[in-house]
Amino acid sequence: MKRLLYIKQICLAAVLLAFSSCNTLDPIPTNDFTDANFWTSSENAELVVNMAYNQMYSADKMWNDEALSDNIFEGRENTNQRIIRNGIADPSLGLFASEWKWAYEGIKTCHVFLQFIDIVPGMTEQHKERRKAEIRFIRAHLYFRLVNFYGDVPFFTSDVSLDESQRVPRTSKAQVLSFIHQELDEITSLLPSRNQLSVADNGRITSGAAVAFQARAYLYESNWPKVIEYCDKLINQGETFGNYSLFPSYSGLFEAANEYNQEVILDYAHVPSVKYWSKYYDAAPLSAGARLNAYAPLQELVDSYLTTNGLTVQTDPTYNDNNPYTNRDPRLAASVVFHGGQWTSFDGTTKTIYIRPGTGGTAEERMDVYINSSSNSTATGYYMRKYYDQTAITNYQSGLNIIMYRYADVLLMYAEAVNEQNDMDENTWNNTIGALRERAGFTNPAARSYPSTATQSQLREIIRNERRSELALEGLRYYDIIRWKAGTQYLNGFVHGAKFANSGTAYIQLDNRRFDENRDYLWSVPRAEMDINNNLRPNNPGYGN
Repeated sequence: MKRLLYIKQICLAAVLLAFSSCNTLDPIPTNDFTDANFWTSSENAELVVNMAYNQMYSADKMWNDEALSDNIFEGRENTNQRIIRNGIADPSLGLFASEWKWAYEGIKTCHVFLQFIDIVPGMTEQHKERRKAEIRFIRAHLYFRLVNFYGDVPFFTSDVSLDESQRVPRTSKAQVLSFIHQELDEITSLLPSRNQLSVADNGRITSGAAVAFQARAYLYESNWPKVIEYCDKLINQGETFGNYSLFPSYSGLFEAANEYNQEVILDYAHVPSVKYWSKYYDAAPLSAGARLNAYAPLQELVDSYLTTNGLTVQTDPTYNDNNPYTNRDPRLAASVVFHGGQWTSFDGTTKTIYIRPGTGGTAEERMDVYINSSSNSTATGYYMRKYYDQTAITNYQSGLNIIMYRYADVLLMYAEAVNEQNDMDENTWNNTIGALRERAGFTNPAARSYPSTATQSQLREIIRNERRSELALEGLRYYDIIRWKAGTQYLNGFVHGAKFANSGTAYIQLDNRRFDENRDYLWSVPRAEMDINNNLRPNNPGYGN
């Protein structure tokens, strides 16, 4: 059972009215609820916990994070993500303000819960401690997003008044990260492992999720020994932190029938017809019932997938860019719809998708053909496939969960950290990169074998590319680029679509993106927040005050 089935929508709306307001740090309105009449039952307390889960993440967050990267092109409008990537964002940008507001609303929910949970009758102390641990995880997650976007941020660990909120200064990113690590260490033992979860609790935060979060947080700090330490807990200490392994089917990972499988460490739950997302209504092939295409994979992503020989498209002599989709990493076809690719419709029938100009034998087949970057069909010559929910209802309303942490990422983090310590060997390779390629469907031994003659630098590029192929369209690529300090390498210059321009002799040329090394590793503090609270100044470099 999905955890969100517990949410009663009317009651949740009432709680939202009680604990949210236009100012993200406002005190609770007392005309709706008082401490005395709300915190009187475990049911009410659980509503607040569910609200905190709801504020932790979302499908929209994942897709918007992905649009910040070099994997995706948003062609239908000048979105906030597109403005950032084109180097023209200023402190008034809506996304800078909405991300800030959303995170602090969630933090407020967590603080209010922690303030009052101990007075709730009818809950055992063990149950209260577990719920507190979940809330502390969510609060740490929200602060983690904040510091990765804004660097130094206002930081506090209990609810603040409106007056206080207008005077809170920024705390260093390092100090906030130190708090996050301490919190995660403290709550790990208070949370159940995956092995201990009941079916009814699927989707709740576990000790394994706390360990995976620690590994990711240390990864973003390039603290390689700590990454190895925490990944090892999930790889070799299953009895303590939960038994995880790779799901046999890469494409099956993202299907509704396989939710909560052995690879999923934590996901964000949706429920069909109750809480859903509908990104594919503007991302799937038009012939498959999409409204238009506003969100399409880039050629740069497609080119990152290896050939079945384990070589890049630049180094494999058998690769032919006039027939580019044969003999490629099977994860390409599982993630991206390309010309000649197959699509399984909601009714279970399979059809070929025609995208190359001049193809398609019927009017329906020609609906998906590339025309130009401003047409209703794809702007890049590709459509999305990963996270396509064949069980979705009207207008692609999907109840498919969004994976936040999975075991494959643990293996990739471990491989990267071991290599950065210059300790990569055949055994580590086989248990990480080799295992991922085997699961992906590579059959050529050369693609799975340890490249024993590769230097540390060459292995670094191999592992980084493997992360891109394995985790594409899952919202993590932007953060990898930022932590690698590789903005100019990946986020600067023209981005491209398929080789459909000039009658098929050239790649589609799209936006000329700009990345400023002195500015764009951080976002601006929202202008409206600086106007309210002068202690938030000075702003991050490059944005002015």
